Amino acid sequence: MASSKEYLDFILEQLSELEEITYRAMMGEYIIYYNGKIIGGIYDDRLLVKPVQAAINYMPNAKYELPYDGAKEMLLVDDVDNKKFLTGLFNSMYYELPAPKPKK
Repeated sequence: MASSKEYLDFILEQLSELEEITYRAMMGEYIIYYNGKIIGGIYDDRLLVKPVQAAINYMPNAKYELPYDGAKEMLLVDDVDNKKFLTGLFNSMYYELPAPKPKK
């Protein structure tokens, strides 16, 4: 099942206090970038983030879920209605995320 544009718009609105939030549509889902770094994505209308230590610490009870078959597990963000929570999560994760690969 593909993710809806409405859910993407909702998540982008929740993250509106952060600068440089961008996304890329990919096979019916959306990859979310924060200042050029991949932070997670929207898969089947679920916000999933990379399981870096900061995210694990920020959401100690988060469930691990697969974005799609054959993928690595990611953390499910349950509290998407809380703007302050999402902003804090993304800010805490940013420095642990790998830098984007240079384009060829």
